[in-house]
Amino acid sequence: MASVQRLPAFFDHAERIRREAARYLFDYFEACCEGAMAVDREARIVWINEPYAQALGLADAAAALGKPVEDVIPHSLMREVVQSGRPILLDIMQHGARSLVVTRLPLTDEHGAVIGAVGFVLYDDPRSLQPLMTKFSRLRAELDAARRELAASRRARYRLDDYVGSSPAALEVKRQAARAAASDSTVLLLGETGTGKELIAQAIHAASARAARPFVGINVAAVPDGLLEAEFFGSAPGAYTGADRRGRDGKFKLADGGTLFLDEIGDMPAHLQAKLLRVLQEQEFEPLGSNRVERVDVRVIAATSRDLPAQVAGGRFRADLWFRLNVLPIRLPPLRERRDDLPLLAGALLDRLSARAGGVRRVLGASALAELAGYDWPGNTRELGNVLERAVMLSDRRCYEAADLAGLLRPPAAAAASAPAAPAVQRLADAVAEAERTAIRSALAVSGGRKVDAAKLLGISRATLYEKLALLGLQGTG
Repeated sequence: MASVQRLPAFFDHAERIRREAARYLFDYFEACCEGAMAVDREARIVWINEPYAQALGLADAAAALGKPVEDVIPHSLMREVVQSGRPILLDIMQHGARSLVVTRLPLTDEHGAVIGAVGFVLYDDPRSLQPLMTKFSRLRAELDAARRELAASRRARYRLDDYVGSSPAALEVKRQAARAAASDSTVLLLGETGTGKELIAQAIHAASARAARPFVGINVAAVPDGLLEAEFFGSAPGAYTGADRRGRDGKFKLADGGTLFLDEIGDMPAHLQAKLLRVLQEQEFEPLGSNRVERVDVRVIAATSRDLPAQVAGGRFRADLWFRLNVLPIRLPPLRERRDDLPLLAGALLDRLSARAGGVRRVLGASALAELAGYDWPGNTRELGNVLERAVMLSDRRCYEAADLAGLLRPPAAAAASAPAAPAVQRLADAVAEAERTAIRSALAVSGGRKVDAAKLLGISRATLYEKLALLGLQGTG
């Protein structure tokens, strides 16, 4: 009961403190600033201090009382503050030849109604704000640079000319890609790992009417299942544990007006396939944890190295999504089906690598080209680039021959088979690699080639599995 009785006394005390703080702040600002004034609800001057009156060229402060503020200060925005009830915290006001840094605040009664406004001249020279303006300009320049860099990262880096080859198979890919660029339909790129699916996706975007808009890519297999929905559709603030408190945009929103490239679409979890189908059909979605419907204008290019019809037959991929994606299918042939392109392709890759390695041009001799032509290339163009990069790193020769490449094309075990017998001692790293190959092959066999299930059996993420498949030369497995 005593505590209840003390409440009115406390509130009276708090109100006195508030009034004293307001009076102190007003007196402090008036003493420190270059001028101060107040207007009523009709924006008539009801008070102006002497320093401000003198700065404005008035005979005395009383001469301004009762006049509309614009009659005394033509460029004043005090009337706007009274009418809107919103402050103008920092502004530069011109008065004759002078530039004044000012702040303007509304005044309200006990019911919250605006009864006037008060203004202070903080500085009579904007150069007093130079350190702040310099910092602001620097931050704005950094923000603009970051935006330009982000925009550049979302532009296509490749054109159709970057798909090197003149074989009938390569020319057919370019022809179909050019036709795809002329339309706005969904494209499905089919091909083994390393055949250039992302290159063709970017080339289609670059040749399309959307070229000036973003190109956004996402590898479905590289994102954990639990994060895929937010990665695609974004999330509302605090939608899940660890989510950004401000929310975040998903890839569909980032690609609005442009192209979204969905790599390894065959690895998409079943629960997201229905949501993707809806976006493809309706061009709208709901961010994770939100009831707000977002509309987008996105052209989708999907890619996969999997047999989607077989997955549909096995119930692992929705038939309706397959039909929706398979509007413009383009098959990218493996390197072994276009061996005639090897000289051109290897030459282009070697020129690029040579430029990065100091500008000394390297070429391939006849025996080296024959060696490349005789290899099966399970990793396709990506593997070819890897082999040539290793050659550049391991040798300073200007012209590579078969001997420079032979050891890079065949597994070490193949070369060891023709060597004289030696004690069966295996390097620890080789033994670990062989054990990983065996475990991965077994997991893929048990899972029927489905990498998502194989990764679960192995106790690793899909991203880790894909890294190991590439590292251990198992890209074509499964």
